[in-house]
Amino acid sequence: MIEILAALSASSAAGLRIALPLLIIGLLQGEDLWSRVPILSQVPPPVVIGVLVSWSLLEVSISKRRLGQRALQIIQVIFSPIVGALMGMAIARVAAMSPWLVGLIGVVGGLLALVLQLVQIGWFYRLRKLPLWMIFAQDSLCIILVFFAFDAPRQGGLIALLLLWLAIRSSKEWRRWYAEQAHPRDRQQPRRHKQEPD
Repeated sequence: MIEILAALSASSAAGLRIALPLLIIGLLQGEDLWSRVPILSQVPPPVVIGVLVSWSLLEVSISKRRLGQRALQIIQVIFSPIVGALMGMAIARVAAMSPWLVGLIGVVGGLLALVLQLVQIGWFYRLRKLPLWMIFAQDSLCIILVFFAFDAPRQGGLIALLLLWLAIRSSKEWRRWYAEQAHPRDRQQPRRHKQEPD
């Protein structure tokens, strides 16, 4: 159970940022740089480090502006399920789980990262722009979740489950908000098509 919570913690970090959690997980493994991460283990470490450092700096820099947030979200919604699956599978491999369980955790981790990313997109279009404090909170929480996946998996898993609960609550709030926005139109609609009495 602890290993599953650790995998959820790492995968939820991928729902906030893409390159940053991969960079941290590689640095935390020391000499085994990304040896447990699928796909990345086949690429030379210097190349992976260069790409992830550049991508991490890009994520941190352009996420502070509205146009940068929009461009970044398009990239993140595509790659977040992939990175979430890779992060979950890496933690499962470190815990020496069976291959079928590693694959299952990869699927769950990818879906969790995608859900968290979709929630951020929803708040972006609701608020028109994510406030600066929320951007800093995302960066900090992403780093904390990766560290917790190794050092405090129970706390990291609980934070991941809390983020999932907030995502569900957000979806309900959006549904209520859109319903309230639609009610005035529904009230005016019958008046437009009302026929005059003979």
